[in-house]
Amino acid sequence: MPADFFLYLASQSPRRRQLLEQLGVQHALLLPNADGDVPEDAEAIEAELPGEAPRDYVQRVTDLKLDAAVARHLRRKLPAAPILCSDTTVALGTHILGKPADAQDAARMLHQLAGQTHEVLTAVALQVGAQRLRALSISQVRFAAMSEAQIATYVASGEPMGKAGSYGIQGLAAAHVSHIAGSYSGIMGLPVYETAQLLRQAGWAL
Repeated sequence: MPADFFLYLASQSPRRRQLLEQLGVQHALLLPNADGDVPEDAEAIEAELPGEAPRDYVQRVTDLKLDAAVARHLRRKLPAAPILCSDTTVALGTHILGKPADAQDAARMLHQLAGQTHEVLTAVALQVGAQRLRALSISQVRFAAMSEAQIATYVASGEPMGKAGSYGIQGLAAAHVSHIAGSYSGIMGLPVYETAQLLRQAGWAL
């Protein structure tokens, strides 16, 4: 790939931008709901289907987000480049823990996770022309027991809001994580190894 080659990142997550920068990948944001564009309903895309398994859910949502990003790219008549999309979900057994609706919901999820091992699943999809490349990262995270005061303090920090499972591994929650098995960057939201593999498949020289 030429030195000035770049991709579009269809994500508002600053953590995903940071991880792409770690790989040395130039990118431009391709975000929904820009001025004058067709409104997009992110909540509808992230809605669970009855009885859906966590790994099926996260891969389906990633595909839907990438479909929306490809359509967005065409509408805006942007220069051609690969489009990268990713989605992360937290699962306690077969139960999906999404983004909290409010502080009370965040506290409820943290009570469920405290003292337990859960899975963090991050799906990645890369659209290169008509070709779509996919990868899935699954990691295990164990939370230590948390007191009511610790949960209340963490929720009051505001950090749980907007995050699957009501926590961010790169922030204050790390003080309560006793064990990790898998991809730390995948838990953050973009597994670097799997993403690099997809980019290499697309011809990117990393």
